[in-house]
Amino acid sequence: MKPIIFIFAALFIIILMIPTILVAPFMDKTKGQLGEELQTVKQEVPVLKEAGISIPIYRSQTQTIENVDIEKYVVGVVASEMPAEFESEALKAQALAARTYIVKRLMGGEAMGSPKGTIATDTTNHQVYKNENELKNLWGKDYERKKKKITDAVAATQGQILTFEEKPIEAQFFSTSNGFTENSEAYWSNSFPYLKSVKSPWDKESPKFHDQVVIPIPTFEKKLGVHLSKDSSVGKIIEETPGHRVATVEINGKKFSGKDIREKLELKSTDFRWEIKGNQVVVTTKGFGHGVGMSQYGANFMAEDGKTYSEIVQYYYKGTKISEADPFLTKYTVKK
Repeated sequence: MKPIIFIFAALFIIILMIPTILVAPFMDKTKGQLGEELQTVKQEVPVLKEAGISIPIYRSQTQTIENVDIEKYVVGVVASEMPAEFESEALKAQALAARTYIVKRLMGGEAMGSPKGTIATDTTNHQVYKNENELKNLWGKDYERKKKKITDAVAATQGQILTFEEKPIEAQFFSTSNGFTENSEAYWSNSFPYLKSVKSPWDKESPKFHDQVVIPIPTFEKKLGVHLSKDSSVGKIIEETPGHRVATVEINGKKFSGKDIREKLELKSTDFRWEIKGNQVVVTTKGFGHGVGMSQYGANFMAEDGKTYSEIVQYYYKGTKISEADPFLTKYTVKK
């Protein structure tokens, strides 16, 4: 009788073991979870789709108008305005700023400084833009790699813009700050609540943080229309901006804004200091660009620290939110 009992017991155990035997080959050996490695969800990279809205861009070199889909335009701007070697989250932030900038122009009609019938030029007067052929010539063998990285970043933000009080913002950006961004009214005449000075300490690591130019005294005097005093001093900085740049400077009784000095002397920044050495004026600057809005190098350093593109743009553009561009683009097409 006992052998029969043992046989039934053995069969019962085998029956219980069968599911485990069948499943075992698919078990994760370290986690014991069924087919976990087979069920891993792959994150698909968004595919860039044309928006179906063509915008007229003035090509300064050929003096022609190029009509380009807005999303392809954003790719061309990001590729021209920010190094492809930058972090993907920084590239996404740049894409968002570039798209916002051009949507704002579309809502306002033809841009100032742009020929009739166009929305923007392809220069720093608006946003630098290069098409595919120009990028191929620029990047050579690196074209495919760089183009894919930038296109992926644009696709990840496709159709998104930055708004403030339900309107597209003036999405200004520049290369490198002096450690702070600038209030818009400190450089231009218009004040925007989202373009206020914020700390950008990361920029000190930018290769464009410091610059120096040496200008012969006769050239310096001619460009500014002044005569330097004989006490070996250039001038006196009498007022600073919220972004710790030069607001007003006086040279031998004549006053200039920091912006005037920067533009007339072709300086990298309005954060400058100068001194006379021999028969030359040596000018040192901190930062590169007007300083208003998003610092591109600051964005990249933030991305290296793990910040997302939404965190980056909302840091530099205070009080803004990420919105869909479609309602504004629809208004543009209806207006046309």
